[in-house]
Amino acid sequence: MNRLAAIELIAKSAGDSLLVCNLGYPSRELYSVMDRKENFYMLGSMGLASSIGLGLALAKPDRKVIALDGDGSIIMNLGSLSTIASRAPDNYLLIILDNGVYGSTGDQPSATSGETNLGRVAEAAGIVNVREVTTARDLRECMRTMRSGVLVAKVKISNAKVPIIDLEPKEILDRFMKAARASPSA
Repeated sequence: MNRLAAIELIAKSAGDSLLVCNLGYPSRELYSVMDRKENFYMLGSMGLASSIGLGLALAKPDRKVIALDGDGSIIMNLGSLSTIASRAPDNYLLIILDNGVYGSTGDQPSATSGETNLGRVAEAAGIVNVREVTTARDLRECMRTMRSGVLVAKVKISNAKVPIIDLEPKEILDRFMKAARASPSA
């Protein structure tokens, strides 16, 4: 399964969830397959999608929050896994799209291309509900059944040929904040 297919499946399964997406190609890919006001596209701040998602989930307990992060970004902010475990909001799902490389900067290998397994790292941090998937079928099932926890989706190395996001950062923020303040399905 390539990352674009995984992102499209996640977006189509997200319903009215607030969706925070990792910087670089993942945000561009999400924008290309399903732009909506409930999507927050990271245009910088590598490693912080998981933390921003957690903060949203704690601030908006009535909304499901999904954060899409990459293996390289999670490695930059491993402490977020311990914080997620200690707070354990039941409305927060962190999905790590693990392709084993830093895809937005030239496909340099990340630690997960070797011995590091982010599912086991999440469990060691204390996260109770951790799943790992390698197929679209399993990802679809997890999207149907998981409300919270960490889902590691192993994806092929691939940056889709998608355009740059043509929204200004302020526009992304303003429309996302308006959507986040609204009641679910409003």
